Amino acid sequence: MLLLFSVIDELKTLLQSKGADLVGIADLRKLTPDVRNNFPVGISIAVALNPHIIANIQNGPTNQYYLEYKRVNDLLDKLGYSAVAFLNENGCKSISLAVTNIGIDSETLSTILPHKTTAFRAGLGWIGKCALLVTKTYGSAIRITTVLTDARLPTDNPIDTPLCGKCFSCVESCPVHAPSGKNWQPGMHRDDFYNAFACQENALEMARKNVGIRLTLCGICIAVCPWTQKYIKKAN
Repeated sequence: MLLLFSVIDELKTLLQSKGADLVGIADLRKLTPDVRNNFPVGISIAVALNPHIIANIQNGPTNQYYLEYKRVNDLLDKLGYSAVAFLNENGCKSISLAVTNIGIDSETLSTILPHKTTAFRAGLGWIGKCALLVTKTYGSAIRITTVLTDARLPTDNPIDTPLCGKCFSCVESCPVHAPSGKNWQPGMHRDDFYNAFACQENALEMARKNVGIRLTLCGICIAVCPWTQKYIKKAN
């Protein structure tokens, strides 16, 4: 494992120049080795969704949102590859995880290492009542990916206390009330505060009805989040 304190700013600058909006470094050593592919460090890369498009999905997904979703996913894949290439050039081992729809267990609707787990540990935001990562700058109007590495990078501090407080916007706006209204806490299982199966069923139906595709695409909880609303208003 190579010491890379001297090049972390170079890595972040590289990724930001290619379209990343947030980059954080997570210490993953408290997770079991099999979950993190034996890598001790995770790099979380986030790209913000277009605020003008997000402003129009309070009643469900649109064609514009679907195209934006795909655009950002493609960009995140490229950013992950760029990070891996950079780390490899500096003598480190690393892998880029798939952005979406790969490795999801159909029985639990979860992956072995969710991107939001790395993002939370990297200090990019907290897990909201909607079970999505919420950030101060973009709300939950972001998509994220993960690069795992053995590079000895300086890690960021996680936000241990969610900043959702007594807000129930996502709870009240969700057509199937997938969020229970409970605040997430570190170590809390998703199923204890969020119904992913109800969300999936509704998102599949809304994507079919609104966009004509078979994909779990909704976005209502993203759009109504007050942190997202601040992002949208700032862009106007």
